[in-house]
Amino acid sequence: MIKYTANAFLPTKISFINEIASLCDRVGANIDAVAQGVGLDTRIGPSFLKAGLGYGGSCFPKDTRALEFLSSVKGYNCELLRAVINVNNRQRLLPIQALQEVFESLKGVKVALLGLAFKPNTDDVREAPALDIVRLLVELGAKVQAYDPKAMENARSSLPKNVILCNSALEALEGVQAMILVTEWQEFTDLPWKKVAELMAEPRVIFDGRNALDGHELMRLGFKYQGVGRSGPRWRRISESQ
Repeated sequence: MIKYTANAFLPTKISFINEIASLCDRVGANIDAVAQGVGLDTRIGPSFLKAGLGYGGSCFPKDTRALEFLSSVKGYNCELLRAVINVNNRQRLLPIQALQEVFESLKGVKVALLGLAFKPNTDDVREAPALDIVRLLVELGAKVQAYDPKAMENARSSLPKNVILCNSALEALEGVQAMILVTEWQEFTDLPWKKVAELMAEPRVIFDGRNALDGHELMRLGFKYQGVGRSGPRWRRISESQ
């Protein structure tokens, strides 16, 4: 129970901040500022308050589902854990919805996916958001090019056969109309964005699924940028001025 509780409590924090991020997008607030302010409360702390595409890996999804299942077989309806799981599943739809707002139909749209591992500095793709996102893109007719520094071999068997696996991030970005940052590897956050702008095709959409990039700078360079819970007044004003 201690292990299950710990590994379900942390996903609860993640899903909670992702719920607040969705609300921020609707009321014009900035999730970065909200999370920073909330994290200053010592009773809460800043850990696991990073909005994004949700959790993955071998422990959090499995143990959260196990605790929810345990409650069910013991005759208890644990609505909170069920909501945590549902929110996490929903987060994986965000980049798809964002691209559909720009392109309407994704058929034939070239998309680069940066990151296949569920978190940086690992080759682990178990329950990785990238796998679901790629499948959805392919089902909607998008042409997907993907790259991850360590996880491509582990991901290969789980990806649709028509996904192009590239040898570098810049190779994956060449000629694409949109990019989705799924895993915040440092080599992705440190990309030469002026060169990326030259490589990508219009309308140069970037969906920052980990809020790891400087959205202001990217919009200044002419990208159409969207993060998670980052559509507050400052972001909109800069975007509209481009």
